[in-house]
Amino acid sequence: MSRLLRIALHGICVAVLLGCGAARLLAQEPAKQDATKADASKQEPSKKEADEEDENPFAPQPAPALPPGMKGSDVNDPRYKLTPGLYDAGETSMGLKHLILVKKPDAFQLGTTDPEDPKVEKTVKQLGIGNVAKIPKPMQLVIAQLAFSNSDLAFQGNHLFQGNFYGMNIFDISNPANATLITSMVCPGGQGDVSVYKNLMFMSVEMPNGRLDCGTQGFPPEPPPTPEEQKEKKHRLPAAQKDRFRGVRIFDISDIRNPRQVAAVQTCRGSHTHTLVVDPNDKNNVYIYVSGTSFVRQPEELASCSGEKPDKDPNTALFRIDVIQVPLAAPRDAKIVSSPRVFMDARTGALNGLSNGGSHDKEEQKPRDSDQCHDITVYSAIGLAAGACSGNGILLDIKDPVHPKRVDAVNDPNYSYWHSASFSNDGSKVVFTDEWGGGLGARCRPNDPNKWGADAIFRLKDDKLTFANYYKMPAAQSDTENCVAHNGSLIPVPGRDIEVQAWYQGGVSVMDFTDPDHPMEIAYYDRGPIDPKVLILGGDWSAYWYNGYIYGSEIARGLDVFELTPMQNLTQNEIDAAKSVHVTEENVQNQQKIEWPSTLVVAKAYIDQLARSQALSTDKIASLRNAIAGAEKSHMNAGKVKKLKGMAGSLEKSASSAKSPVDASRMRALAEILKNPSA
Repeated sequence: MSRLLRIALHGICVAVLLGCGAARLLAQEPAKQDATKADASKQEPSKKEADEEDENPFAPQPAPALPPGMKGSDVNDPRYKLTPGLYDAGETSMGLKHLILVKKPDAFQLGTTDPEDPKVEKTVKQLGIGNVAKIPKPMQLVIAQLAFSNSDLAFQGNHLFQGNFYGMNIFDISNPANATLITSMVCPGGQGDVSVYKNLMFMSVEMPNGRLDCGTQGFPPEPPPTPEEQKEKKHRLPAAQKDRFRGVRIFDISDIRNPRQVAAVQTCRGSHTHTLVVDPNDKNNVYIYVSGTSFVRQPEELASCSGEKPDKDPNTALFRIDVIQVPLAAPRDAKIVSSPRVFMDARTGALNGLSNGGSHDKEEQKPRDSDQCHDITVYSAIGLAAGACSGNGILLDIKDPVHPKRVDAVNDPNYSYWHSASFSNDGSKVVFTDEWGGGLGARCRPNDPNKWGADAIFRLKDDKLTFANYYKMPAAQSDTENCVAHNGSLIPVPGRDIEVQAWYQGGVSVMDFTDPDHPMEIAYYDRGPIDPKVLILGGDWSAYWYNGYIYGSEIARGLDVFELTPMQNLTQNEIDAAKSVHVTEENVQNQQKIEWPSTLVVAKAYIDQLARSQALSTDKIASLRNAIAGAEKSHMNAGKVKKLKGMAGSLEKSASSAKSPVDASRMRALAEILKNPSA
C-alpha cells in the first residue's frame, strides 16, 4: 500500500496519516463577520472550498467513461455482484478451495465500523494527528482502520509471520487447514512488513507513532496549523521526539512465542517496505534494502537527514535507498552501510535522473521525478533486482549487494505507481504491478480501463527490459471495493510461469504468463464487498504460495488459507509437482530459484502440458503415461525404469524440432527425469 492518503484522499497530504500535518483535512477557522458583504466574502471559505472540506472521498464514486480504445472489466463475471458482509459476504471461486479464515486477534481490531464511535477519534489521536475534530468522520474511520490493517507475510518452517500496522502475529501452519495463532506482538508504527532469516525477524516502521519501546501511546497530537500554513497549504513536520522510531526493527525469535527486539536501525524516511538480501559470498551478514516513501524527518530528530531537492542539498535523503548490514553473530550492531543513488543519471551525475514521463493519473499527468522505491525484489541467483520505484520500473545489478547499480529503467503512461515486482524462475521475464489509487481506491469498476491498475509483463534479456503485455484481474468489482494490483508470488508448477496475486477486495487471482504476450487467468477466489454503501478498507494484501498452499493476508478479516484444485488449465499432476517443492524459509521479495526433484510426478506434469499444447502425438503421450504408470505400479522395477530411460532419446530428438521453445524446454526437462527417475 503506497502513498496512502496522498492519492486516496484526492489530494489530501499523505501526512494526515504520516504526521506531516493535515492541511486539506482541516476546515478553516470561522471568519469573524465584518459589516460588509465584501469583507465577509474575503474571509469566509468559498462554497467550492467548503464542499471540498465536507466531501467524503470514500463515498461510492462510479468510474468515468472509458477512454477511447480502452476496455473495462467484465460485468458478467460471477465475482461482480456478490453479496456484501464482513464475515458473511458472498463467495465464489474457480480452481481455489478456501480452507480457513483465521480471524484477527481482538488486539488488532478497531472494533467498529461506525464513524461516530469514540474508538475512531481516540485511534486517530494516537497517531499524532492534531485538530481531529476538523477531520470529517468518514475520513477518521478510514485512518483508524488503517492503523489496524494486516500487511505482508513471511514464512519459516511451520510458522507464518503476518505483519500489521499495529504489530505482528505468528501462526502455526503445520496443518494449514487448521492454522492457529501462536503469539501476538503489539508494536505500532506501520506498515509492519516482515521478513525472517534463521533466528532473526525484521519489521518495517514508517509512521511517526512508532516508538523505540513499541509503546502504544504514540506522541502528543500536533497543534492545529496556523492561518498562514492553511493559506499556503504548508505541511509542518511533526515535532522532534527522542523516543520516536522510524526504520527497521530487528527481533530475536529463538523463542518463537516471545520475540525480543535486539536492534532498531533509524532511517531518514522510515521503512515503508524492506527486502532481505542474502549474499552467497558473505556468510557472516545479511543485508536489508530499505524503501522509504514517507516524508524526511528533521535533523533535530535524526542527524544528517535532509528533505531538500538535490540542487539545494546533494546529501538529500531523497532519491536513494538505504542498505543495512546485519552481522549474524551480533545483530545489535546492525547499521546503514550505504545509500545507493539508484535514480542518478550516470552521464550528468544528477541525482534526479529518472522521471515517470507523465501518467494517466490526474495526480501524475505532468512528468515527475522518481525519488523513492516502493518494493525491491532481489533474485540473487541471477545477480539482479527489480525495483518498483513509484514512477519507474528499474533493474539493478546486485552482484555487490552493498552497492547495487541500476542497469535499466522503464516507464509507462498507463501506470500510476510502480509498486512491486516478480521475476520468472528462469529470469527471462519480470512482472511489475501498478498500485493506482494507493490501495484505498475502487479501481476495478466496470469502466476502469484494464490497462490501469494492472500488471505489466516485461521480457528480460541482456539486462534490458522490453514490454510484452498487461494483465488485470478480469472481473468487475463494485464502487465500494478497494481493488488494484498488489502482492503475489510464483507457484512452482514446472514448465510454466504462474503467479498468484492479491487484488485487495478484488480477491485472489492466479495468472499464467508463460506466454508474456498472452497472459491469462486460470483460477480465482473472491468475496463480496465489506459494505455496500461505504468503502471499508479490506481484502487480501498479499497472496503467496508456500510449500503447497496459498496464504492470503486479509487486511480487515485475518488470515486466509487456500489450496489449488484441478481444472481445465491446471491438472492434479501439475499441482502435485508444485507441492513437491519445499523451502525452509520464504521472504517473497528475496526470490529463490525453484529446483524440482527428478520425480515421476514432475514428469507427469510435463506430459500433461505437452498433451495440452499438442506438442506430441496422442500415441506418444499415451506411451509415456503407460510407461510411468508401469514403473510406479512395479515400485520402480529395474526393467520398467530401463524402459523409461529408453524413451529419453526420442524426447530429445522431438525437442530439436518442436514448434515452441517452451515445449522444447519441457521435452528436454522430461527427458532428464526419465534418464534418472525416482518415485
